[in-house]
Amino acid sequence: MMITRKPLARRTLLRGLGVSLALPLLEGMSVSVKAAEATAATRKRLAVLYLPNGMIMQNWTPAELGENYAMSPILKPMTPFRDKFVTIKGLDHVMAEAMGDGAGDHARCCATFLTGVHIYKSDAVLLNGPSMDQIVAKKFGQQTQIASLELGLDQPSMVGSCDSGYSCAYNNTLSWTGPKTPLPITVNPREVFERLFGDGDLADAATRRRQFLRQASLLDFVAQDAKRFATNLGAGDKQKLDEYMTAVRDVERRIQMAETQNVVALPKMARPSGIPESYSAYARMMIDLQVLAMQADLTRVTTFMLGRESGARSYPEAGVADGHHPLSHHVNNAQKMADLTKINTYHMEQVAYYFQRMSETMDGQSSLLDTSLVLAGASLADPNRHEHRNLPILLGGGLVQGNRHIDAKQIPMSNLMLTMMDRLGVEEAKLGDSTGRMAGLV
Repeated sequence: MMITRKPLARRTLLRGLGVSLALPLLEGMSVSVKAAEATAATRKRLAVLYLPNGMIMQNWTPAELGENYAMSPILKPMTPFRDKFVTIKGLDHVMAEAMGDGAGDHARCCATFLTGVHIYKSDAVLLNGPSMDQIVAKKFGQQTQIASLELGLDQPSMVGSCDSGYSCAYNNTLSWTGPKTPLPITVNPREVFERLFGDGDLADAATRRRQFLRQASLLDFVAQDAKRFATNLGAGDKQKLDEYMTAVRDVERRIQMAETQNVVALPKMARPSGIPESYSAYARMMIDLQVLAMQADLTRVTTFMLGRESGARSYPEAGVADGHHPLSHHVNNAQKMADLTKINTYHMEQVAYYFQRMSETMDGQSSLLDTSLVLAGASLADPNRHEHRNLPILLGGGLVQGNRHIDAKQIPMSNLMLTMMDRLGVEEAKLGDSTGRMAGLV
C-alpha cells in the first residue's frame, strides 16, 4: 500500500504507541512494497568467518585452477554453494611474520587478519588496526541500529599475555576500531539475543516495539534532567555532559531508525537460555542470530570466530578427542594430520550452514547472500610451520563471480580487502600493507 501522507513524528508516535501495540501501527512510517524492495536491493552486507589454528593445505587447495574444479576434501561441505564462492590461493600476510619479534605467530596472525598491520609485541601496550570490518561498519552503521556484531565460540581474555609476550587482545578478536582499540567478542547467545531484540522472550515485532518505547522514555528522562542541571555546571563538567549527551543522541538516532524501518516478519526465535553443549548446535545458534540481525537490518557487518588461536578445544562430534592446537603442530604425523583435516572439514560444515541460511533468507527479491560478501578462511596456512603465506581463503556472496579457483600470485591479503571494500561501496586508498587492488573477483 502506498502511503502519501507525511510520516509520523517521533514524539507523536511515542504518545500513541502505548495504546496501539495490538494494532497494525507504524503505517504512517511505512513505504510502498516496490520502494521497500528497491531499498533492499541497495543494501550490502559484510560477514567474516574465521577458522583458527591453520589448515592441512594439501586437503584444502583444489588441484586445478579455473571453473568447475574438483572440490578438495576440506571444501566438500561447500559443494552445494560452489556457484556462490571463489576459492583463492596466493594471498599472503607478511605482516604476521616475526620480523625480529620471535615467537607469537598465533597472536600475530589473528590480529593481522583484517588489518594487514604488524602488531606491537607487548602484554600491556596495543598497536594494530583499524580493521577492514570496522572501516565498513563506520559507514554502514549510519543506517542501522548496531554498527557491527563481533561474535565467537571461545571465552575471550583481553588482558595479560596469551602468546609469547603478546597481549591476549591480539588473539581474542578480529575487530579494531583503531590502533589501540580492540572490540571484544560476545560468546553467549543469550547476550547476543538481548543486544539485538532487548530482554523479551521472542524476537517478534511487538516485543521489539515495547523495547524501543522503554528506551525512548529513558532517553527523554535523561535529556530533561541534563537540561535542568547543566546551567549549574563548570566548564569541565559541561564538556563531560556534552560528551555523554552525544552518546545519548546516538542511541536516540538508532531508536528512531528502528521506529521508522519497516518491521520485518522474523521467525519467532526464542531467547536462548545459554551456551549449548554441542559445538555444532552452539555454532549454528550463533549463525542463526547473525542471519536474524541481517534480516531485520539491525546490522550489516558481522565477524564470527569459530575458535580461538591457540585454542585447545577438542571435537568429539567430528571424531577427534585431542585438542585442536596441539594437533596443529602435527610434525607431519599422518594420524595427527588426518585428525586435523577432520577438524578443518567440521569447521567448513559450519561455514556451509552459514551460506545455507543466508541463501534461503530473502531480502526483497534477493537472498541475503546475493547482497553480501562473505570472507571465510584461516590466517595460517600450514600451522606446523606457522606459515603466513598462501593462506586458505574463500570469498562468497552475490558480489563476486563464483565456481572458480583463482591464483592471486602472492599479493598481500590487504589487496583483497581493499577490493572487497570497493565492492561494498566503501572507498579507501590503502589498508595495512596493501599495494593495490586485486583483479579477477568479478
